[in-house]
Amino acid sequence: MIMAVRAPKHVQEPGPSEVRDPEMRLEIKRAFVWLSMASALALVVLLIQPLLLILGGVIFAVMLDGGARLLGRALPIGRGWRLLIVVIGTIAFIVGTFYMTGVEIAQQASELRATMEAQGNRLLEYLTDSGLMPGREDMTSMAREAVGSIGRLTSFLGTAFGAITSLFMIMVIGLFLAMEPRIYERGLQWMMPQDKRGDFKITFDRMGFTMRRLMAGRLLGMLFEGVLTWVALSLCGVPMALILGIITGLLAFIPNIGAFISGALMVAVGFSAGVDTGLLAILVYLVVQTFDGYVLIPIVAKKTVDMPPALTLGTQILLGTLFGIYGLALADPIVAMIKVALERRAEQNMPAKSGARNAPG
Repeated sequence: MIMAVRAPKHVQEPGPSEVRDPEMRLEIKRAFVWLSMASALALVVLLIQPLLLILGGVIFAVMLDGGARLLGRALPIGRGWRLLIVVIGTIAFIVGTFYMTGVEIAQQASELRATMEAQGNRLLEYLTDSGLMPGREDMTSMAREAVGSIGRLTSFLGTAFGAITSLFMIMVIGLFLAMEPRIYERGLQWMMPQDKRGDFKITFDRMGFTMRRLMAGRLLGMLFEGVLTWVALSLCGVPMALILGIITGLLAFIPNIGAFISGALMVAVGFSAGVDTGLLAILVYLVVQTFDGYVLIPIVAKKTVDMPPALTLGTQILLGTLFGIYGLALADPIVAMIKVALERRAEQNMPAKSGARNAPG
């Protein structure tokens, strides 16, 4: 007798890897989106230093592009030649400045370091004798702990080689971006969805226009503060006026915080030469900052970009704490670009809101 062989039954119930419930699928998709966003945020934090380096290159490219555009108003030649003139002029200015004043700058830089160390030790001794600060041994241990707690994000900036290498990379990136900006712009547009490319183009152009005006105003302020500080300190007999003027001009790139640092340096150097010279240094600092804050900045802001001081200072503190000197220096351009993006987003939402208000009830 032949036994009939039954075919194996297929399991009808869903397995552990199969999700048929639409609500469960939706929840899984949401969880995947949130996990992807968290992973992207962690990747940005991990790569924040290279990203800020690239952003610095973009800002340097904006400066070069702005110079080429400004030169185009006077010279009807190709953009490549105008960009070459701007690059050569920038290099010649830097090399010429350091060639003519290099020996004096180097000498004053060493004197400034020694003066600041002496003034700092004098201040610490005064505070220690007054009971306002711990003793020298306690201060040494606190300093070691503070140095040991410096994060990985800013540790490589502690050497001059790292700073020079970073500056060179920023200049190279900026030069390549300034040479062919349309290629990179088209690449960014290609990464956007097709229905969003028009809005992205408008936002991108406005960001570039805002950044050019912002950097133009910043360079003008740096030049003014540096030259005026140098001349005023020289007339008042403050030592190391040239190096203090250069430092003041460079720190003017960082609004608010840079003024406090340069002012502290001026006052410390002034009092190292005597009480009268220190008071004159304070007077110079107040005159320069008052004129800059109440005359120059309003004029420049009217012609360029008006940034809220409290917002800029808060962003500088936040980014400086998180990402070190790069975050501090790039806080102002980041705020400007975010402001442009938010304003463009508000413009896109205005027609929809007005249409909703005008719709029949």
